[in-house]
Amino acid sequence: MLTKEDNEMITQVGPGTPMGELFRRFWLPVMLSEEVPGADSTPVRLQILGESLIAFKDSDGKVGIIDAYCPHRGAPMFFGRNEECGLRCVYHGWKFDVDGKCTDLPNSPEGETYKDKVTIASYPAVEKAGMVWAYMGPKDKQPPMPAFDFMDMPAENTYVMKFVLKCNYLQGMEGDYDPSHAGYLHSTLDDNASNQAVLVGQVGNTFEDPMPRYVDIEDTEAGLEMVSKAQLSSGQLVGLGHWMMPIFCTAGIAGPGIFSSNMRIPIDDENTMFFRFRWSFEPIPDYEIKEYKYGNYTHPELVPGTFLPAENMENDYKIDRVAQKNYSYTGIKNFPLQDIAMMEDQWGPIADRTQEHLLTSDEGIIRVRQRLIRTARKLMEGTEPTEPWAPEAYKVKTVRQFFPSDVPLDKAVAEVKSQRFTTRRPMIEMEAGG
Repeated sequence: MLTKEDNEMITQVGPGTPMGELFRRFWLPVMLSEEVPGADSTPVRLQILGESLIAFKDSDGKVGIIDAYCPHRGAPMFFGRNEECGLRCVYHGWKFDVDGKCTDLPNSPEGETYKDKVTIASYPAVEKAGMVWAYMGPKDKQPPMPAFDFMDMPAENTYVMKFVLKCNYLQGMEGDYDPSHAGYLHSTLDDNASNQAVLVGQVGNTFEDPMPRYVDIEDTEAGLEMVSKAQLSSGQLVGLGHWMMPIFCTAGIAGPGIFSSNMRIPIDDENTMFFRFRWSFEPIPDYEIKEYKYGNYTHPELVPGTFLPAENMENDYKIDRVAQKNYSYTGIKNFPLQDIAMMEDQWGPIADRTQEHLLTSDEGIIRVRQRLIRTARKLMEGTEPTEPWAPEAYKVKTVRQFFPSDVPLDKAVAEVKSQRFTTRRPMIEMEAGG
């Protein structure tokens, strides 16, 4: 469990808070590229880390992220005119470029040069991997972008889904390094025959032990490296996953040759933007994209015109009690919704971690919390985080490998760790023992 003070520190992300300032030292994805589709397109409201912002794309196609309110008298920039390489406030005509510089101030009796004294808060933004990334920290602390392999992949090699969670980012993220929940929350009542290929990764294998456990967790330059083991009917499944500061997780179910990355960005303390990103070194087949969009395991239906799941807290995620009694452990129709139902109301939108009773299977959760709190405290004391300045450390990937039961665990762990920077597909066939 955490103390009340530590729980508040780790969950509060607004300007000036310890965790909020830590998050602002990193480049973060903040929206889909398709939300700002073209030059001089419609401005978009954006809230990130408790700040109200406006995103737009100027006449040259460059993305700008600026304060939601004009510095003159606080008029909403959402209604602005996006024209001639700038966003113009319709109240008095003040115009700002993507860097926050005032380029026109037509109602100023003080003269033409007065505009040089006026700026609007703005943040650097770039488009990578189908998303807009922003850096919201001090200008003199701006790091390089994380060197994920997918950053410059062709569009056909990537797929990203976005939806909004009605809870704090941390409880949205903690499920990614909770190895024992899948054998319960995501199970079916036919010994997982209906979804064993999804959970286990290979038809014909089932879990003998429904509780995979972490067998090795180590600190890395970027975050944590976690190795888990699951005992299967025909051997053992050893998996390597990563959590990278502050919100990047190489977790989730993907198809053959497809890598996963989950990113949960705080909108504010009680709401989270969730990007489920999938990528490959080869083009992702159309049938895989259709499965991600419409498959039973992979994506909730969204309320039209929003990023809110149609099955949500207000309608109890449309739980099917007949299915729960006869087929599905939860009665909730797909994997993400099953997770969301557990995340969004853990003692409310911000979990009260003073009430927890943690187990050894929760070691990954404990270690992530410790790393975040420790790094935020150091920043408060004047020590900048080193993680954003190690961009190559973000190249690590998920590895899952089958081993016969007679392979020693230390050998299996060493083998999957040796593939952390691999270009091989994430699921490796079972190899001979030794």
